[in-house]
Amino acid sequence: MDPQNPADLQEKLAKIRHESEERVAQRLAAQLGYQYIDLSKTPVVVDALRLIPEAEAREARVASIEAKLKKVALAACDPRLPAAEKIIKDLGAKKYEVKIFIASLSGLEQAWRLYRFVKPEAEEITGKVTIKKGELEKLAERKLGFKAFSEEIKNLDYSKASTTMLLGDILAGALSMHSSDIHFETAEEKAKIRFRIDGLLHDVSGNLPLRNYNGITSRIKLLSGMKINVRGEAQDGRFTINFAKKEIEIRVSVIPSEFGENIVMRILDPDVISIELSGLGIREDDLAIVNNEIKKPNGLILNTGPTGSGKTTTLYAFLKTINSPELKVITLEDPIEYRIEGIEQTQVDEEVGYTFGNGLRAIVRQDPDVILVGEIRDLETADIAMQAALTGHLVLSTLHTNDAVGTVPRLVNLGVKPITIGPALSLVIAQRLVRRLCSKCRKPVDVSGELKTKISGYLVKLPQRVERKPYEDPKIYEAVGCESCSGFGYKGRIGIFEFLESGPDLEETILKEFSEVALRKLAERQGMVTMQADGVLKVLQGETTFKEVESVTGPIEW
Repeated sequence: MDPQNPADLQEKLAKIRHESEERVAQRLAAQLGYQYIDLSKTPVVVDALRLIPEAEAREARVASIEAKLKKVALAACDPRLPAAEKIIKDLGAKKYEVKIFIASLSGLEQAWRLYRFVKPEAEEITGKVTIKKGELEKLAERKLGFKAFSEEIKNLDYSKASTTMLLGDILAGALSMHSSDIHFETAEEKAKIRFRIDGLLHDVSGNLPLRNYNGITSRIKLLSGMKINVRGEAQDGRFTINFAKKEIEIRVSVIPSEFGENIVMRILDPDVISIELSGLGIREDDLAIVNNEIKKPNGLILNTGPTGSGKTTTLYAFLKTINSPELKVITLEDPIEYRIEGIEQTQVDEEVGYTFGNGLRAIVRQDPDVILVGEIRDLETADIAMQAALTGHLVLSTLHTNDAVGTVPRLVNLGVKPITIGPALSLVIAQRLVRRLCSKCRKPVDVSGELKTKISGYLVKLPQRVERKPYEDPKIYEAVGCESCSGFGYKGRIGIFEFLESGPDLEETILKEFSEVALRKLAERQGMVTMQADGVLKVLQGETTFKEVESVTGPIEW
């Protein structure tokens, strides 16, 4: 801080005045026998402010900062003031139990500023935000390309832009471009907006004034049920955007940063999960394996890969394929990402002891036919899942490993006995997501010379179960970029997969040696097509590019 800078000097004087006010409030609290409260550090429940009209609260120098059932926490500058005494008496007459705290006037002013968030009735987006019904749909239907939208946001007159308008525009732009996440990141003087589209982050704008960003932060916190007037701590929340034909859930994470708070908003669009098994991008020969395994009455199907690789979407597609009135399907998720009609979905709640282990144990007692466990994280969950698979249940779950053959060593590392793994496992899947070429602007690549020789040699090495004919005349394209794909050259994503099948050979290998080397040799004998090979085949059919495949599987092993 520069003492010669007028702004820095004013900031320092304001800090001194605030500290002085808080000391006075502390002394008064001690004198009157009440507890002292610093409202600059204490959360205020916005809905609690409704109990006292703003004009009356300001006159009495009080604020209702929390209300649960018939108990009210009342912050007061001086409860002996006649107007304050009247409010306390009125609350008592309404059968409220009032607990009084002494706060400074500047602290109360901070609380009073939150009255602008108190709305008389539910409004659109989540039932809380001020956006007229249908307005967000209209914004999302504008279908601006990324570049045009980015320019529009950068060139806004922020001095005239309302918080409602800004948040609405940003949400609408993200939805129209099928973004999976919205990132807000603060710097010293400005905030940055970024969208994650098809797995990659793209800068929308880096010049959002902090004044506007602070308004957006407060609005997002309000919608998500977070503490509005508290900074410096991580918070999580959610809200729902109500469209005419669907609801889109927004998961929000706020963390403190050097210059304020950073926000990530995860967009969960139900249209994403409407994908059918045939639309996942699984080749016909691999699809035959999947269809065979998911129709079995018991066994454990594990889907592996890092966060964001599409594992849950794949398992949901499996459930949708086998779901029927004759089957009882129960899920245990953390959290529930998408609702599926006809399926009982439950969510982990560690505060009440409903963990993956305890929850799975309870689900097994509910007589299910099919169980989906969001993730196997520990030995307890792994053991119960294995036992369920061995006792007549089809169990689907996910595990964090790099590839299919790494699954068994990972389970052993968790503490699962090798003698249990072989009989329980039905199928192991590993997957990644690659960007799909835009069909409207992709440009053909000349397949000749060295490239043609490489491709021919690659096809020869593929397992015998892969039909070569569709790939012998490859159609390879490169990304270009057009209005339809916002100039990226890619639009949407597709999965690349590998499948390790169960059976006597797998059981025998696990009992003898469960190393990745031994399992990889078994996979080769099975004719497993690796994720990279699956990706190359998708390149040869014009669906993606070699660059995309290498970005998630490493250099191609020609």
